[in-house]
Amino acid sequence: MAAGLEARARGGHQWQFSRFGGFDQVRLESGDDLLHLDELDQKLWGALACPTDGILFDRKTLDLLDTDKDGRIRVPEVLAAVRWACACLKDPGDLLKESDTLPLDAIDDSHPEGALLLSTARRILSDMGKEGATEITVADMADAAHRFAQGRFNGDGIVPPDSAAEPDLQQAIADVIACVEAETDRSGKPGVSLKTADQFFAAARACIEWWQAGDADAAVLPLGEATFAAAQAVQAVAAKVDDYFARCRLAAFDPRAGAALNREEEDFLAIAAQDLTISSAEVAGLPLARVEGARPLPLKEGVNPAWADALARLAEDAVVPLLGPKSALTEADWHELRGRLAAFEQWHSARAGALVEPLGRARVQELLASGIEDRIRALAAEDEKLARQADAVGTVERLILYHRHLHRLLTNFVNFRDFYSRTRPAVFQVGTLYLDQRSCDLCLSVADAAKHAALAGMAGTYLAYCDCVRKGTGEAMQIVAAFTNGDSENLLVGRNGVFYDLEGRDWDATITRVVENPISIRQAFWAPYKKFVRMVEEQAARRAAAADAASTARLESAAATVTAPDKSAPPAPKKFDVGVIAAMGVALGAIGTFLASIFAQITDMAHWQIAIVLVAIVLLISTPSMVIAWLKLRKRNLGPILDANGWAVNAQAKISIPFGTALTGIPRLPAGSRRDLKDPYAPKKSIWPRLIIAVIVLAVAYSMLNSRGLIHRWTNGWLGTPATQEGPGQEAAAPASEAQPPAPE
Repeated sequence: MAAGLEARARGGHQWQFSRFGGFDQVRLESGDDLLHLDELDQKLWGALACPTDGILFDRKTLDLLDTDKDGRIRVPEVLAAVRWACACLKDPGDLLKESDTLPLDAIDDSHPEGALLLSTARRILSDMGKEGATEITVADMADAAHRFAQGRFNGDGIVPPDSAAEPDLQQAIADVIACVEAETDRSGKPGVSLKTADQFFAAARACIEWWQAGDADAAVLPLGEATFAAAQAVQAVAAKVDDYFARCRLAAFDPRAGAALNREEEDFLAIAAQDLTISSAEVAGLPLARVEGARPLPLKEGVNPAWADALARLAEDAVVPLLGPKSALTEADWHELRGRLAAFEQWHSARAGALVEPLGRARVQELLASGIEDRIRALAAEDEKLARQADAVGTVERLILYHRHLHRLLTNFVNFRDFYSRTRPAVFQVGTLYLDQRSCDLCLSVADAAKHAALAGMAGTYLAYCDCVRKGTGEAMQIVAAFTNGDSENLLVGRNGVFYDLEGRDWDATITRVVENPISIRQAFWAPYKKFVRMVEEQAARRAAAADAASTARLESAAATVTAPDKSAPPAPKKFDVGVIAAMGVALGAIGTFLASIFAQITDMAHWQIAIVLVAIVLLISTPSMVIAWLKLRKRNLGPILDANGWAVNAQAKISIPFGTALTGIPRLPAGSRRDLKDPYAPKKSIWPRLIIAVIVLAVAYSMLNSRGLIHRWTNGWLGTPATQEGPGQEAAAPASEAQPPAPE
């Protein structure tokens, strides 16, 4: 209480901590705690960074938190998210509820950003047909951006034709799109923005001004609109016509050149040898007509078939309208024709607004005169007014996701409450592994088992790495499971189990690697005896193998002797070495004497003393192993396991023995169950163990009875040794010769 008053006096926030996992963890239980989170010393945070992959957390929220898009969440990013979410809510304590539903009246609209969030949320609900709704949910945002984009106005400043209500405006927008490269609206439709509208109407005005310049000079359009077709027809054949008249002039200069100018016969033979088409390049390369000195160019008869259509258009569109009907064209006629179109060609080369030419002059003039430009601009401006609201759709989703998930991240980042309270899985726990009659709750997803094991081995925890597959879907993943209860006797590479992820899906799991560490004190207690049994089994197996090998060798030697008998005399039989036999007897006697003395001392003890001695022997054997295991188990730490996955754990997050027992479940019969211990398939018990025990009991009884002389007395001296006269606490009776002093003389 005094500390709290002192903190309030200094104007600081009073924090509350709980002790879990061997370190102090801050408690985030109020909105005030969240508001002052940036004041908490980072040395008291549970983690300083975590990856965005390999953890079971809402992916959209992780992407929003990861502002620098480096695949990691750090303290400054967490603090920025908390500050922003607290500023957008009237009560920051609402974040602690982790609710899917955000009440609209919880949004703080006292500042511009909050007011925009509130209006956007209402617009989203209105688009869904939820007019008057008082809350918005995560599910409402699933298609909000798409619905907003499909609206008549969606804030991107681009208007497709159907955003206009009037048919003439719709047609005008379509005409603009036909001439200018369209922009794509948020809805995916082609549309017009202010930029494209400016480009179109600037071209339209330039085009009309160009047309007006042509109208002002009668020589420019001698045929009016038909001048364009005439000029096009002339340009299509101009090069070939010039070529024809040049050849004719050369032929007139020297008739000997005629044959060469009309191509040699061999050229026609080469063309004829091919699959011939009228439009082939070889035919089109020939002159327009037969070349002769001063010969006019025929327009219909005797022309190159590849150019017949072009010459017909020349005659129809240019020669007849400008020179009158003619069947042939002299060189002078050709120059006159070009001269009549020279002004047009000069004017046309300076044309402007070619962008809008496909619409024609009349339509362009109509668009400029109808005020369509201002109407398109007004439509685009109205759409742009919603730009902030369109951007705020994503901001509303961000607030709803933070309202739902941010506090859970804090309870796995600022502290590890979820992990140690065990009320729900921590974000790094991916499911439960069932294997060897145990369930392991501490299971993490790993990308590279070998790389992970190099660091995770420092955690002092027994780890089993498993390959998990779902053969039905072809999915595969790697996990690491911590075994913190039971023993490791049957945890071998290759063993199979079943892994259940947090969605309840089952995976086939196979152990591929283990990192060995103590699991429990109980395992350490029995470890020396199990090692002894294994050593005995190994020695017995080795001796049996050696004996089998020796027996096989003797059989092979005997078989060789039978099949190939040796004519020499057989070796003399081995004589017994009496000295060796005597030495063995002495040794066995010494051992028997030693064991008998120990056994005699034990039989002289009281029953409770014998029990203490046996317990002491057991403890003497097991205690070192248990102490070593206890020391290692005290150091079990979650940190290296998470650090190997990309976390930056900032605390000694210990896995104590009791907590480890809770993390790994072992089989227990349900309450009220009945057990039938009779196993019909159990192996039949051998009589030898009972026989050996009976012999030992009889030997112990014989020794105890013989030490008191009872065996000697019961058998009338036939067995056993006589009892001594001394008893506990009294000396033996003196011999008869020493019992009385000699009589005086």
